[in-house]
Amino acid sequence: MTVIRVALATLPFPASPAESVTLATAAIADAAAGGAAIVCFPECYVPGYRYPGRPAPQPDADFLDGAWTAVAEAAARHRIGVVLGTERLDRTGDTPVLRATVLVIHPDGTRAGFQDKTQVDPSEDGLYTPGDDRQLFEVAGLTFGVVICHEGFRYPETVRWAARRGAQVVFHPHVAEAEPGSYRPTTFADPANSFHEKAILCRAAENTCYVVSVNVASEGSPTTSAVASPDGTLLCFQPYGVAGVLVADLDLTRATRLLADRCRL
Repeated sequence: MTVIRVALATLPFPASPAESVTLATAAIADAAAGGAAIVCFPECYVPGYRYPGRPAPQPDADFLDGAWTAVAEAAARHRIGVVLGTERLDRTGDTPVLRATVLVIHPDGTRAGFQDKTQVDPSEDGLYTPGDDRQLFEVAGLTFGVVICHEGFRYPETVRWAARRGAQVVFHPHVAEAEPGSYRPTTFADPANSFHEKAILCRAAENTCYVVSVNVASEGSPTTSAVASPDGTLLCFQPYGVAGVLVADLDLTRATRLLADRCRL
């Protein structure tokens, strides 16, 4: 049996970009104290997800670079890998574009790279520009992929891409807050709730890998942070709307990726 402990940082939505860094570095310390080898944060947690129609600061490349440095220093200080939901200004073209992304950091504080969101929700048109490439990561003895919010809920091929290439775990940072009059769940994948949490169980079962889904903590949230096992059952979940760092021990021998490998594309 090969076991790795992962942490799910279910944190309140940050009141400001500066607070996002403060809360993230504190959660890194908490995750390390809990024995985790790697910790995952919600979508665009630093500097904070840009909700359509909600005022937000202009993208700031200097702030982001400083924030990534602070998070990397915390990772190195506590010897823990980090899957940080963030954003980045991509200046590879003629005009800089903003991408929703994840920065992966090794326990020594070095950067493993970015995974951009390749499938944005229609509501994000005009906010984020989708990326066009996928990455596989190896951090703290774990091989994993990353799918961001809408990608994991609605596009099964994003999880399968990683599993077919050896990912034992697929991290799924996302953001979902309650809408007026929406259903307020207390149990994961409640039949009365939307399809979203059921999709997470499906992504794990159809690929025989773990799916680690991480949301912010907010009152009445329609989804919560959770771990789906390779057989599609629920391993654990964070109580809805409750902030905290949830840790889970994953038996990697269960992540055979059998069904992903058998898929004929």
